[in-house]
Amino acid sequence: MQLSDPIAKAGVLVEALPYIADFRGEIIVVKLGGSVQEDAAALRSTLTDVAFMRVVGMRPIVVHGGGKAITRALKEAGVETRFEAGFRVTDEASIRIVEDVMKNRVNAEIVRILSECGVEAAALHGDRVFFSTRKTGEDPATGARLDWGFVGEAAHCDTGPVRALFEAGAVPVICPLGRGADGLVYNINADDAAAALAMALPSRKLAYVSDVPGLLRDPADPATLIETLHAPDVPDLERAGVISGGMLPKIESSLAALRAGVRKVHLVDGRMPHSLLLEIFTNKGVGTQIVK
Repeated sequence: MQLSDPIAKAGVLVEALPYIADFRGEIIVVKLGGSVQEDAAALRSTLTDVAFMRVVGMRPIVVHGGGKAITRALKEAGVETRFEAGFRVTDEASIRIVEDVMKNRVNAEIVRILSECGVEAAALHGDRVFFSTRKTGEDPATGARLDWGFVGEAAHCDTGPVRALFEAGAVPVICPLGRGADGLVYNINADDAAAALAMALPSRKLAYVSDVPGLLRDPADPATLIETLHAPDVPDLERAGVISGGMLPKIESSLAALRAGVRKVHLVDGRMPHSLLLEIFTNKGVGTQIVK
């Protein structure tokens, strides 16, 4: 049965109905990965899904990074990009460029697309109203002391501005920047910022949208997708090397979110059209759901 068949289309809507009813009024934090932001079709598809959520009564929030756009801007400015233990080393010249790209390019583009999708969206720049930040200085893998410059982690989330936008019917679009006790702006890892926000609200769901199908037992074989990951199974999968590399901090932040009251975390592939809707509003889903 093809989806072009009107009866098939109706079946999809009927399948989604109980989820729409259940999630009405609930908060979902959607973190957009850099790979999705670089693909115009994937970005518009994902933001259309976010708009759908808002129209059916959910309260979605978008948190974004700016990795590749920042790297390009730094190169254009002649500023060297250097990474230590997976974090971009951000000096005074770099943070000015990071701030400009995040606020005036990436954030503004997401707000524009959501508006074109028929929903009101509003920028929230974390350093102005949202994230209080402490400087990051420890390698998460080894515990060694490192200095990444103007890189921080969310020490406190003021959820008031987000809730005010909800009351106004708007979708908050958040730059993961924070302001430290020294009054200076710090860049926050977008995955961690999204998790911190999901915990502070708290949200019903946290969804990481990237360029991988979810958690795979074999990274080279999409057929090995783990559809449901239970928190107690994580240590064994880490020891087996199934959870490693860039997936490791995502899973760790997911577990922290679950412990803080978020009911479910989703890992979905933004390259698949409308993967966010398929994951949340259908019985089977298309990515990995992480649960207690």
